Amino acid sequence: MPKVKTNSGAKKRFRLTGTGKVKRKHAFKNHILTKKETKQKRNLSKFAIVSDADMPRVKALLNL
Repeated sequence: MPKVKTNSGAKKRFRLTGTGKVKRKHAFKNHILTKKETKQKRNLSKFAIVSDADMPRVKALLNL
């Protein structure tokens, strides 16, 4: 039986917290930053927790 491969894209985008939750980065922080407020850019820099509805899909991609 072959090994199950982890999805390479998900491996780069998600990290596990100590309690087993999955954290992710916010979108809209890559380019065209001049028209965005400083407060918005600062809040987009912080990590977010993956929602409960998406958690099974993300964990399946990460083989957890």
